[in-house]
Amino acid sequence: MINNNFEHSDLVRQIKDAVLKSRYIAASLANRELLSLYYYVGRMISERSGKEKWGSKVIDKISNDLQSELPGVRGFSASNLKKMRVFYEAWNEYIKISSSSTNQLLITHNDSIGSLSKNQFQDLFSKIGFTVHFLVISQVKALEERLFYLQLAASKALTVDSMKYYIKSDFYNKKGALPNNFVNTIDESAYCQKAVLSFKDEYLLDYVNIEDPDEEDERIIENEIVRNIKKFIMSLGSDFTFIGNQYRVVVDEDEFFIDLLFFNRDLQCLVAFELKKGKFKPEYLGKMNFYLSALDDCVKKAHENPSIGIILCKEKNNKIVEFAFRDTNKPMGVATFKTIRDLPEEYRKALPNEEDLKKLMNEN
Repeated sequence: MINNNFEHSDLVRQIKDAVLKSRYIAASLANRELLSLYYYVGRMISERSGKEKWGSKVIDKISNDLQSELPGVRGFSASNLKKMRVFYEAWNEYIKISSSSTNQLLITHNDSIGSLSKNQFQDLFSKIGFTVHFLVISQVKALEERLFYLQLAASKALTVDSMKYYIKSDFYNKKGALPNNFVNTIDESAYCQKAVLSFKDEYLLDYVNIEDPDEEDERIIENEIVRNIKKFIMSLGSDFTFIGNQYRVVVDEDEFFIDLLFFNRDLQCLVAFELKKGKFKPEYLGKMNFYLSALDDCVKKAHENPSIGIILCKEKNNKIVEFAFRDTNKPMGVATFKTIRDLPEEYRKALPNEEDLKKLMNEN
C-alpha cells in the first residue's frame, strides 16, 4: 500500500510538471506572437506617419475604425497604437519582420546586440510582456541599460510596479555598489552574483520623518519601517518576504534580538538587517557575524543557503568597511539610508509640516 501511494504521488507530480511546462510554453508562444503583432503594427504606423505627415488625430481615427471593424478586440486604443510605434522605433535597428504571413520577428543585425548574442537577445525579448517592454524603452535610453532591465524582468518575473521602482531607484547604476564580502564568503559564483545584485548601496526611507535629530534612534526608525513595511519591501525588491522585527534567537539560554528579518525567495536564504542611526563602526560586523551564525544553526532549514546580513547605517566610509570585512567568514554588506529629513531643502519645504496638516484637517 505504501508503494502504491508513493507511485501515485510520483505520477501526480509528473503530470503536474507536464501541465505547468505546457502552460508555460503556450504562454511564451502567445506572448511572442503578440509582440510580433504589436511590432508589425508599430512599423506600419511609423512608416506611414513619416511619409504622409499625419496630424495628431489620425491615430485616434484609426483606433476608432479598428474598434468598429473588430468589435470586442482589446489593445488597440489610440494610446496603445502610439506605444506600438515607439516599440518599433526603439528596436528597428536590431529587429526586422519576416515577409511571411506569420510576421515573425527576426534579429538581423550583427552577431550580438550589446553584450548579448543574437540568440540570447531573441530569447530574452520574447519573454517580456509588452507593458514591461514599453516601460523600459520609454524610461531608459541606453542600450546596455535597457538590456539589463529586461534581463532583470525576465529573471525575477517582475511586475510593472516592481520594474517602475527598479528604474526610479536607478538600480542599473547602483547594482553591485554595496560594499560586501560576498566573493570571499560565498563559494558558488552564480549565487554570489545573485547576492551582489540583490542589494543596493543606499535605501531611501522617505516615509521616515523625524523632525528632531536628537530623537532619532534605531528603534524609532525600525518602528517606522515596520509601519510602512510594504514600501520597505518595494525598496528591497519583489523577492523579499518579511518575517518579523526584533526577531528572537536563543543561544544556550541567552536571548538575542535581530532588528529586521526577511527571507529572499530568489537567494533562498534568510536576510538579517541591523539598523544604526550613526556612522558605520567596525564592531558592528562582529555582532552581525554572531547573529548569522545563530540563524544558520538555529533557524535556517537544511535546503536553504547560508544567511546574509546587511548593516543599514546613516553614514559609512568605504575604506573602513573594506578593512573591517577582512577575515570575516559570514556574507555581509553595509548600506546607508536617507530619511525625509535628508532630502534637499527645496523638497522638504514643498511638503506641509505637522502643524499645517493639522490645520488643514481641522478646516476640512
